[in-house]
Amino acid sequence: MGKLLAAVTLGLYIAHQDFWFWTTADPLLFGFLPAGLWYHALYVLAASALLAALTKYAWPAELEREVEEMLREDKRR
Repeated sequence: MGKLLAAVTLGLYIAHQDFWFWTTADPLLFGFLPAGLWYHALYVLAASALLAALTKYAWPAELEREVEEMLREDKRR
């Protein structure tokens, strides 16, 4: 899972360099939304989904356990 998340992160990083929409506003989505703006809106949704996946699958749980143990020890004192 870690390699997949790393590959998706790299892909999203590369996709963020949207040089293909810099010179034109066409096509317009819904007749008024420029291509660069709707591309960025979709990018933000993809980045949010990636961050949710990273939080769920790549969060260092052992660090949280260490902090919880330290807090429990402090309360005992």
